Amino acid sequence: MRRTRGHTVDVTTLAELERRLGEGVRHLSGWRVRHVDLRQRPGLLRGHDVEGATFLGCDFADDEARGAEEGGAVVLPRLSDPTVPVDVRRDSLYTARELFDAPRWTDSLDGRAYAWSQDVPAGPAADEAALARTLHDHAIDLALDAWRADRRVVGVMGGHAAQRGDTTYADAARLGHLLGAGLTVATGGGPGAMEAANLGARLAAHPAAAVEQAVAELSLVPSYRPSVDAWAASAFAVCDRFDEPRESLAIPTWHYGHEPPGVFATAIAKYFRNATREAILLEVCDAGIVFLPGAAGTVQEVFQDACENYYADAGDVAPMVLVGVEHWTRTLPAWPLLQALAAERAMADSVHLVDTVEEAAALLG
Repeated sequence: MRRTRGHTVDVTTLAELERRLGEGVRHLSGWRVRHVDLRQRPGLLRGHDVEGATFLGCDFADDEARGAEEGGAVVLPRLSDPTVPVDVRRDSLYTARELFDAPRWTDSLDGRAYAWSQDVPAGPAADEAALARTLHDHAIDLALDAWRADRRVVGVMGGHAAQRGDTTYADAARLGHLLGAGLTVATGGGPGAMEAANLGARLAAHPAAAVEQAVAELSLVPSYRPSVDAWAASAFAVCDRFDEPRESLAIPTWHYGHEPPGVFATAIAKYFRNATREAILLEVCDAGIVFLPGAAGTVQEVFQDACENYYADAGDVAPMVLVGVEHWTRTLPAWPLLQALAAERAMADSVHLVDTVEEAAALLG
């Protein structure tokens, strides 16, 4: 078994899986189990929380695959066609309809691309697959450069864990709506606060009550677990009900492919390499970034952006707005360190701490 940095665990043999579970592990969130024949040990997963796990090309006994899906796991079948599922020379960004091009997400372009990216071949084929991913991401770079040429882009960063209908989700949707009236909103393209900000931006031509109505409707399917299909279908239903969508951008990655991309952005720049995606996401936000309350990933984005601004000339500094005084001064006290970094630098007047999304939008709108 290979354990990567963070909470991701890769399991490639039945013996590895048995050993790990035998050590008392009960929660498999973040695990990627590849090509393991579970028919040899029926019931092995019984009593374990599989929410957030991915089973790629595994063989299950009886209805255990369905049970894993109902438990919140992603179950991807073995690819019958191992060829590259994406166009490595595409000249445009993705749309949500293009990524979700099949009734079941596991059969869609997005699901097949994730399965292909995780099913790393051996030998020379590994080099070919790596080259294909690099060519694809370069093509997305070029397409994104062209797309954003005449747009002022503002970023909204926040956690993926917020469920539809939560206060955090509603706040992010309201923020996207306020910013989308005059700027192009960009997010990391995943669920939670990212989906909500793209939703609000999409509905920027509609009154605020439309956003509240959409959030209430979406809250009936609060999460992509256990069913990505139901989650996506409810989002597409909202898209179909509201016309005049305003443009917004999402920049997700297949590195976190077990979390499906949101469907509310009108343009999706999806990358295989997460490091590339993170750098690009910060780079494109020339009108500034709003950081909603989040955990480690959002903290990382705060200080990645702060590093860019720390060394930037005065004319190149992009505003940073942290939302949530209690969160950023007590829960995760990033604000005092950010203030210390900004002192006597060109960025000093461009970092802000506010308590509401309305205050954040007023600073950047």
